[in-house]
Amino acid sequence: MADFKMPELNSVVIAGNLTKDPIFRQTTSGTPVVNFSIASNRRFKDKNEEWKEDVCYVGIVAWNRLADSCKDRLKKGNAVLVDGELQSRTFKTEDGLNRTIVEIKARRIQFLNKRGAGAVSEKEEDITSFTDDSFDSLLSPEDSDLLKDSEKQ
Repeated sequence: MADFKMPELNSVVIAGNLTKDPIFRQTTSGTPVVNFSIASNRRFKDKNEEWKEDVCYVGIVAWNRLADSCKDRLKKGNAVLVDGELQSRTFKTEDGLNRTIVEIKARRIQFLNKRGAGAVSEKEEDITSFTDDSFDSLLSPEDSDLLKDSEKQ
């Protein structure tokens, strides 16, 4: 039993609405990056069989072409479907304390809102998906195979 190895799988899919306009920046080397947060609602029945709603706020970060595609297309209130992986990062606050946050590094973002007038008819939705495969090269062959298998299902 000691030879059993857990697969290194880190995958998240979540849908929600942007809580504020995204923040677009470029690194010192010119790499585009965008940060935004979404609110994802969950409806459930409590022990009294009454419907309740819970909201989960999640930070999202997107890089490279994916960040560029978000820059002009997203604003507060837009609905998105995000496929990515969890990542944590630690930084120092202004008062010198270390703070750690967990956010989703987006691999794919699907825009779920209608485009502006003239782009598509009012009854059609512009559902566009952009993918960032820049970190797929960091996966082990086993993890890459697992990811491909999960996309087929």
